Amino acid sequence: MHLYQRYTEALLHGHVPYRDFFMEYPPGALAVFLPPAAATSSHYNAAFKALMALCGVAALVLVAFTLVGLGATVRHVWTATLLVALSPIALGPISLNTYDTWPALLTLAALAALLARRDLLAGGLLGLAFAAKVYPVVLLPLALVWAWRLRGRRRAIGVLASFVAVAATVTLPFLILAPHGLVESFRSQAARGLQIESLGAQLLVAADRLGVYTVTVAHHTRGAVSYDLRGSLPQALGAVCSALQIAAVVLVAWLYARGRDDGRRLVVGAAAAVAGFLAFTRFFSPQYLVWLIPLVPLVDSVAAWTLLGVALILDQVWFFHYRSVVELGTRSWFVLARDLIVVALFGLLLRRDASKDQHAVLLEDETPLGVPP
Repeated sequence: MHLYQRYTEALLHGHVPYRDFFMEYPPGALAVFLPPAAATSSHYNAAFKALMALCGVAALVLVAFTLVGLGATVRHVWTATLLVALSPIALGPISLNTYDTWPALLTLAALAALLARRDLLAGGLLGLAFAAKVYPVVLLPLALVWAWRLRGRRRAIGVLASFVAVAATVTLPFLILAPHGLVESFRSQAARGLQIESLGAQLLVAADRLGVYTVTVAHHTRGAVSYDLRGSLPQALGAVCSALQIAAVVLVAWLYARGRDDGRRLVVGAAAAVAGFLAFTRFFSPQYLVWLIPLVPLVDSVAAWTLLGVALILDQVWFFHYRSVVELGTRSWFVLARDLIVVALFGLLLRRDASKDQHAVLLEDETPLGVPP
């Protein structure tokens, strides 16, 4: 939060982000960085946490609204809302100390709008979410397939145009004022090395602890601050992770596109796309699990809920002992466990999507002639 406050104070003193000072976050993040400043600098932290709590409450309402619209059982609605409500306890202060609840809320709102047949609104919300954190773009292929097959090609083009228009509206002013700085902000994120909390890095750390590889950790303070692994093998493994990350998102979109359009399949696909993006990312900060909190409970799967809950708890277990992680201590095993659980969650959601589509086809094939499926 000290970074958010520093950016806000600089902006309020007339300095332009990306031009007069480096900001590692996309422009859409300013929507939640600025309002807490109204509470004065000495109360900025409390005001920011209150704002994130409000975003969490809004997400809770949207989860219930979405499930009711999908015709979910009463048990599912109650369980899902309780999971979202209790998630801050499992994750701890991380849930309020970062702004990730904001893009997570926008992503959920876009998904809810798609299910409510408000396709253009969904595209705009997804564009705003992209301008805030980038990762929500993984839902765009699903949204386009959904709109195209239910409303036609023109509507799908409209969704894409809405996405681009909103994202451009948020980013274009900064691109005009500080093109190099804005591009550098995105480049610094995309060009990061293999962060110590990522799956690839933790596999190498495990190899180090077992005595079969020697890890070298570098602290980067220029641009995005992080602890990355140095060496040719981490660099190569980072490239592999990026390829797997793209492949995971493409696989989810392909599986969804080859099946039938159904609200519950769309929900599973959205959760799987974000989980796959996280599972193989080269930088996996603990707050990124917030992205999954409003999506996974929408899936009617006790196993998926359990995996998410355990991952959240593991995050809190090692987060307050970060020095041990950086020094390759025993807490690293908890980070590796968290990463593997997210991979397992991705696999479970993929299988869930495939089984749902197969079940829907079987039901359709068994429908008597003359009776609508």
